[in-house]
Amino acid sequence: MMVPLALLVLGGLAASMAPRVLTRADWPDREPVLALWVWQCVVAGVLLCCALAMALSAAAAWEAVRGNVFAPAPHGVMEAYALTAYGPWAAPLAVALASGAVWTAAMLTREIRDARARRRRRRAELLVRSPRLPGEDRGAERLVVLEGDHPEAWLLRAGTAPQLVITTAALRRLNDSQLDAVLAHEQGHARARHDWLLHCSAALANGFPQVPVFAAFRDQVHHLVELAADDSASRRSGRLATALALVELNEDRGVFGPCPTPLSHVPDRVLRLLAPAPRLTTGRRLRLTAVAALVPFVPVLVTFVPGLSVLGAR
Repeated sequence: MMVPLALLVLGGLAASMAPRVLTRADWPDREPVLALWVWQCVVAGVLLCCALAMALSAAAAWEAVRGNVFAPAPHGVMEAYALTAYGPWAAPLAVALASGAVWTAAMLTREIRDARARRRRRRAELLVRSPRLPGEDRGAERLVVLEGDHPEAWLLRAGTAPQLVITTAALRRLNDSQLDAVLAHEQGHARARHDWLLHCSAALANGFPQVPVFAAFRDQVHHLVELAADDSASRRSGRLATALALVELNEDRGVFGPCPTPLSHVPDRVLRLLAPAPRLTTGRRLRLTAVAALVPFVPVLVTFVPGLSVLGAR
């Protein structure tokens, strides 16, 4: 029972310590894409700890599972894990972890279903506000303009390519470079498939609200994907145009006032664009990328230690 317990302890340490370390670091806002990679590797490591502990516990509890798990292993490897000594806790532990896996899949399915329902509603609202003319192919348009008194812009997945929907109030406020920045921002979201990151983080946080790493993962993903899209827009249209576009689209929402709002992060994004902090050096970025990529391999290494020790003794 030592290996599953070691995996669960390792996963618990990562789930409790990683959010504190990453949220206190000063570099994620400077390197949002790298920070997203690190968060994904940490969460993948935690999930791997649970999955591998479930596989070993199930192998100890049931003969049929044991045969499948250790079928490709050389002779003597299965004995190194001392599966028969796991005791009566193997089956309940395997069932509990399997239930967590099923619950995670159910939450992700619900999240995707709800997102699709929201997209269908927005497409229906778009058709009401901007009906198609006879012979018009709406899927070929990159930009859809709607009459509106409030400056708004959003990306709508419709057909094969995403569309930028923008109101006439926004067009009156934005000049050409600012409009290009808005388009580049939304295209950055679509190109990096940020919607999938948002779905997965929301599913884990909603399914396991008591696990700090999942709640922090959701909050940080929402924050970092916006910064990454801002950087994508600034590379194409410039930091000043991107910052001014943010101001023009959000000024009427009260985000720059003294009272906090759900969009209170917008002023910080504007300041970040106007007074950017220096990026990390290339060497440090490469080191962080490599270290993060090794995180999911730690539980795999812990799992294979008994088998490798037997093979190495031959």
